[in-house]
Amino acid sequence: MNQFDQNNLWHPYAKIPNAISSQHVISAEGVYLNLDNGKKVIDGMSSWWSVIHGYNNQRLNEAIKTQLDQMSHVMFGGLTHDPAIKLGQKLIEITPKELTKVFFADSGSISVEVALKMALQYWHQKGEKNKTKFVTPFGGYHGDTFGAMSVCDPDNGMHSMFSGVLPKHFFAKRPNLNNTDEALDDLKAIVQNHHHEIAALILEPIVQGAGGMNFYSPDYLIGANQLCKEFNVLLIFDEIATGFGRTGKLFALEHAKVVPDILCLGKALTGGYMTLAVTITNDELSNTVGTLMHGPTFMANPLACAVAFESINLLLESNWESGINMIEKELRNGLLPLKENDSVEDVRVLGAIGVVEMKESIDIERTQSKLIENGVWLRPFGKLLYTMPPFVSSGLDIHKITSAIHASL
Repeated sequence: MNQFDQNNLWHPYAKIPNAISSQHVISAEGVYLNLDNGKKVIDGMSSWWSVIHGYNNQRLNEAIKTQLDQMSHVMFGGLTHDPAIKLGQKLIEITPKELTKVFFADSGSISVEVALKMALQYWHQKGEKNKTKFVTPFGGYHGDTFGAMSVCDPDNGMHSMFSGVLPKHFFAKRPNLNNTDEALDDLKAIVQNHHHEIAALILEPIVQGAGGMNFYSPDYLIGANQLCKEFNVLLIFDEIATGFGRTGKLFALEHAKVVPDILCLGKALTGGYMTLAVTITNDELSNTVGTLMHGPTFMANPLACAVAFESINLLLESNWESGINMIEKELRNGLLPLKENDSVEDVRVLGAIGVVEMKESIDIERTQSKLIENGVWLRPFGKLLYTMPPFVSSGLDIHKITSAIHASL
């Protein structure tokens, strides 16, 4: 354990000193993290779902090195550059044809902030100045910045202590695989009664991520989209966690064939190499908004854009769909038998996502120690032990992850 780290450095969702000691990584290669104690562990988290091609990928390394020799950064205000242009063109090419305008952001949370601002400014420009609220399902998570926090689950999320100062929005019944009609009825009641003050519905399509790894039916997206159109409410999809193949489709919206007014992407966008996100919208919204008063210093950073462009090409040139199908099959084979475990509440698998929900909260330090003993790194939270492995994982890698989960329980 590094004492300076333990006593001086804040880690995510932790205090100083951290109640749970951090593992010290000295290098990474492929799907493996190499720890300072000599242990080698499979990263079953893809570094928070971003490192889809594994670590130290030579093609992505070269993309950054080549760009570094030209320029590492230049302001995007009044200037432009090829990496941003090429990446923007690629994103418009692979997302639904209605989405044609790209705003580059620093991180997923900031892309959500930009989406919220776009929606508010859109209605302001149209003279609908009362439309300043948002509606979102319970169980959602959209980031830790101020606006993003306000549309995260207010009861069971991580931001309840800020409830007294956050803007107040509308929260609808959480959808799941068994309650689509009921959840849509609740959403309809809210939108029907408050559409005059609701700017947009924001949600994570198909999979609610950090709010509880909850899966729900594509039919909910179809119904939600119809309600938005009927009651003149914008639709925002947060695909920061689900984009770029994670659910078995290139984008989760493809499960329902629904096109939002605004789409947020991040995490796997750069293959986990650098922080970058985008907010993409359509012509009508862009033309109405006009000048958007938002401009991060590192907006469209050339290094990040260059590696993101290469990461997307690497994904699309690979046989990624069959790879995700293999991962899903292995996760099902390895995890579904745990439904028979008396301490397990539920097991669910979709694409390259495997979730074991326990009946009681997990002893995180004990569980992580057991996982590392078995050669796997996972980061449980609450009652959830889950994996989102790199897409380059082999069947043997997935078997090792699921076997370690069995051992930890």
